[in-house]
Amino acid sequence: MTDAFSHAAAAGTLNCREAMAILWDHLDGELSPEREAAMRWHLEVCRPCLEHHRFERAFLDTVAAARDADPASPALRQRVMDALRSQGLLP
Repeated sequence: MTDAFSHAAAAGTLNCREAMAILWDHLDGELSPEREAAMRWHLEVCRPCLEHHRFERAFLDTVAAARDADPASPALRQRVMDALRSQGLLP
């Protein structure tokens, strides 16, 4: 039994719905050690959730890499901000 499995057993296991509900907290490193262990265990045994995790991790890594690339022009930034405001996503 691996360490992740023993921690997950102690903390309880997660079903797919529970795992996906805390996926972003997991990716952000914001889970308690017990919940993190349960999440790691779930990802070890559930291929569909692992694939979703891999996609979201790749998405975050791509966004982080783009953030360090050439910055957007002021005109593009303004268009994006205006679009977000028009959708009620910004004040």
